[in-house]
Amino acid sequence: MQKGKINVTTENIFPIIKKFLYSDHEIFLRELVSNAVDATQKLKTLASIGEFKSELGDQTIMVELDKKKKTLKITDKGIGMTAEEVEKYITQIAFSSAEEFLEKYKEKGNAIIGHFGLGFYSAFMVSEKVELVTKSHQEGAKAVKWVCDGSPEYSIEETEKEGFGTEITLFIDSESKEFLEKDRISGILNKYCKFLPVEIAFGKKTEWKDGKEVETDKLNIINDPKPLWTVKPVDAKEEDYDKFYHKLYSGVDAPLFNIHLNVDYPFNLTGILYFPKIKNNIEIQKNKIQLYSNQVFVTDSVEGIVPEFLMLLHGVLDSPDIPLNVSRSYLQSDSNVKKISNHIMKKVADRLEEIFKEKRSDYEKKWDDLKLFITYGMISEEKFYEKAVKFALLKNTDNKYFTFDEYKELIKSNQTDKNKSIVHLYASDIEKQHSFIEKAKAKGYDVLVLDGQLDSHFVNQLEQKLSDCRFVRVDADVVDKLIEKDDVKASHLTAEQKAEMSEVFESAIVSSDNYIVSFEALGESESPVIITQNEFMRRMKDMSQLSGGADAFYGSLPNSYNLVVNSDHPLVNKLMEQKDKKLSKKIDEVKSKLSPLTEEKDNLKKSHEKLKNEEIPQADKDRIAELEKEISSLEENKREFLKDFGSNNKLAKQMIDLSLLANNMLSGKALTDFVKRSVELIK
Repeated sequence: MQKGKINVTTENIFPIIKKFLYSDHEIFLRELVSNAVDATQKLKTLASIGEFKSELGDQTIMVELDKKKKTLKITDKGIGMTAEEVEKYITQIAFSSAEEFLEKYKEKGNAIIGHFGLGFYSAFMVSEKVELVTKSHQEGAKAVKWVCDGSPEYSIEETEKEGFGTEITLFIDSESKEFLEKDRISGILNKYCKFLPVEIAFGKKTEWKDGKEVETDKLNIINDPKPLWTVKPVDAKEEDYDKFYHKLYSGVDAPLFNIHLNVDYPFNLTGILYFPKIKNNIEIQKNKIQLYSNQVFVTDSVEGIVPEFLMLLHGVLDSPDIPLNVSRSYLQSDSNVKKISNHIMKKVADRLEEIFKEKRSDYEKKWDDLKLFITYGMISEEKFYEKAVKFALLKNTDNKYFTFDEYKELIKSNQTDKNKSIVHLYASDIEKQHSFIEKAKAKGYDVLVLDGQLDSHFVNQLEQKLSDCRFVRVDADVVDKLIEKDDVKASHLTAEQKAEMSEVFESAIVSSDNYIVSFEALGESESPVIITQNEFMRRMKDMSQLSGGADAFYGSLPNSYNLVVNSDHPLVNKLMEQKDKKLSKKIDEVKSKLSPLTEEKDNLKKSHEKLKNEEIPQADKDRIAELEKEISSLEENKREFLKDFGSNNKLAKQMIDLSLLANNMLSGKALTDFVKRSVELIK
């Protein structure tokens, strides 16, 4: 028996392997099974080129668990190693046999998974001792047994072994007992190895017999060596894609479309991407793409490999050209990655355009499920936007779909404002904004439905990209001012009447939100009071809820609404009559007192127009201050009269509450009071 010391660059290699080399200890099983697959693939390559002439036989890789002995064994019938190769590839860490083999057989070799000699040593993350028994495929080779207890010391000796290949036995340490559980090992194999290209068996199949689960004689093959993405697209049927999707994601809705990737130049990339039915929440959808390297699962966190918006897709990507670090767990950034990312984005865009052109009716039926994905892509990737403008759709409240150009043609004659800008009216909630939609349609306007999570950002982008275009939510103003024409009718109320009625309406509002009262001549058939919300402020608040950062300022502001009073409406005129009847005497008294004071103040100020401040007599300054104080006090008295009238006036409150009700903004006590008041008013 020969003894030796492992050739490492530091004596602390084992603590580093155990604690830091791999972020997740379960990776050890992926590495060891991947090495077994490598060894098997190497032997197949040698057989295919005539360098190995014996029968290959059954090449199933065996994973065996013995809880009593506290061992986990991985056995392959692959290329095996001689004593010299064990010395070279096992004792000299990070000298990968796969790299050397690839270089020698790069024109003929099958896919070789291993890139790093450190993969074998991941076994020491969970083991107190590792035994390796191997026999080379070479004629006359002797079997070799290598043993190491997790220190740099090892032993190597000749032994007996039936057939070529390698058997690795892990003696699981006390800190890693979880890896002696059948379900744990089964879960790891299913996660990392379910599509490896060589059959892998873990235990025997079981079946129910006489009310209990019993083992059969059949091996439990845990993987599919020929997954659908390795099949040529022309050889796959639509039902194959659906079946494979449900194999990846059980218990989810069928996908909308799929894209089968099969690229061999200028990089190797295969895979299948699916368009799922996307929920209206971006975060829920992410991390559903599985990344493989030659059928070995690497990660489902594919940031950097695909643009962020494509992470909403589901499916599989497989590429040996995506550079991985030592643990195969994280992606490294290089030019190939960017090329692959751009290619995937182009293929997705091309596929969507193809479906749109060839099956537009089917595409329109699925648009509501595709919309969030496409909107996200157009916002986040300029190159995708340039392609997507050909197949992105706008849906109106009549459930009709239009491309951007088609919709422009539809509305430009009727929805162009006085500044020659085409106004796209839209609703974000067709139920809550129903009354506004109906008023707009009554004017002959068309209304879009933009109720998606990202639509606040999207309309900003479209206003920048599309020429002479504005987007205005249908409840942003009264219908006559949504698309301003030259013929705007002015209110007949005087400035004084507007000021007094503003006080009345403001005092009748019971809300913590801010309301700005204005007056418009809307005609007798229009509602007496309409509540709208400024387009800019509302859009900023909507965006702030998504993005935070600089936009968070708008999100912290209180809600602000416009309370538009229709000065043409009989109820508004009735309210003015009630106000005049109750307050005219008091207000006239205030006016009679205000008039001489205001006149005196104006005369004093006029007499000092040409004087500098220091030239004005102090007595005049004091008198102006006194007058302003008296005027302010009288005006406050007038406001108090109006506020008291408004806060107690049922008609004012009823008109406001009707408008709130139309906007779905009336609830709780306010709604209860409205119902009670309604009964009183109609008695």
